[in-house]
Amino acid sequence: QVQLVESGGGLVQAGGSLRLSCVASGSIFRDNAMGWYRQAPGKQREFVAHISGGRTIYADFVKGRFTISRDNAKNTVYLQMNSLKPEDTAVYYCRDDDFGSWGQGTQVTVSS
Repeated sequence: QVQLVESGGGLVQAGGSLRLSCVASGSIFRDNAMGWYRQAPGKQREFVAHISGGRTIYADFVKGRFTISRDNAKNTVYLQMNSLKPEDTAVYYCRDDDFGSWGQGTQVTVSS
């Protein structure tokens, strides 16, 4: 079973940056496909980014602004978020896309 713990959320002004981290334990992290998702108040959870091996996939609304990466030595996947917009405000979740495990989420709030 995979355990995931996110961190790095917070309050930032529009145009600012944040880096989210997700530390995984309990699995062979190196081979796992990992994803970031988000859920804004009153909305469904949506896909943000995915990394599997050397391949990355992004939702259209974050292309060019967000970057997903991983450090297998640290069992960690990151989401670098630049040029943040108020509409990026949400709880961001890490997911092991192979096993379907979710983290507890980290709040990102972008003020205008």
